Amino acid sequence: MRRTSGTILTIAALLGTVLIAGCSGGQSDLRAWVAQVKKRPGGRIEPLPEVKPYESFSYAASNLRSPFQPQGPSDTGQNSVRPDIRRNREFLEGFPLDTLKMVGTLKMGNRFFGLVQSKDGLVHKVQPGNYVGQNDGKITAITPSKISIVEIIPDGLGGYIERPASLALAN
Repeated sequence: MRRTSGTILTIAALLGTVLIAGCSGGQSDLRAWVAQVKKRPGGRIEPLPEVKPYESFSYAASNLRSPFQPQGPSDTGQNSVRPDIRRNREFLEGFPLDTLKMVGTLKMGNRFFGLVQSKDGLVHKVQPGNYVGQNDGKITAITPSKISIVEIIPDGLGGYIERPASLALAN
């Protein structure tokens, strides 16, 4: 048994020597490339940019309202804008304003009436004072090219604001 383990050890040592000897050759092209790179002239390294000194800032608006806090409703009295919940709803208030189209006008005497087409295809005659859209949009004026509307929308703070809108004549 000793002969067998000695033989295995000798074979392993010879095999290791052969493998190490095989790795040492074939590096002449690598040495040539390294020598060629070393012969090149060195490049110029740009200097670091100058660091500007820190300038401190004094915050002088600490007594003003924080810009990160919502501003409360400006008018909380009885004159604030609110939709009239007791008013009877008109037919065109059942449609979103962006689904309604102005398709023409009708003039009777000195008054303009607007012709509005709903998404169900029906054409309705409207006049100033009528309501359209789902945001309590009241028609304020009718011209040959557009119908002017004022909507009452929530302001996100528990109140309401008025927002102008219009329906332009569809081509």
